[in-house]
Amino acid sequence: MSEKEKISWSELKLSDNGLIPCIVQDAGNNEVLMMAYMNREAYEKTLETKVMTYYSRSRNELWIKGATSGHYQYLKEFRIDCDNDTLLAKVDQVGAACHTGNRSCFYRVID
Repeated sequence: MSEKEKISWSELKLSDNGLIPCIVQDAGNNEVLMMAYMNREAYEKTLETKVMTYYSRSRNELWIKGATSGHYQYLKEFRIDCDNDTLLAKVDQVGAACHTGNRSCFYRVID
């Protein structure tokens, strides 16, 4: 069984651009839904609101998953890997996680 810990932003190992990757998984069936990045503000807002908030590298701004599509992600459990450099968010997904309309961003199989 995993133990719960309080992890502050300063304990995370960030990439050179100050971001940390976050893998998003369905809390009910463990399906991997997507991968996004978080900055400090996104991390802290997610912990505070329990609604997944990310940092958009292309738009250089925060985005709340579902704010425009209605496909929100509600945080059920946050985990961190053994190196403190990748987050895992287990969520209740409303609708599709992918901007293409697919449930998961990982819907394509490589031949």
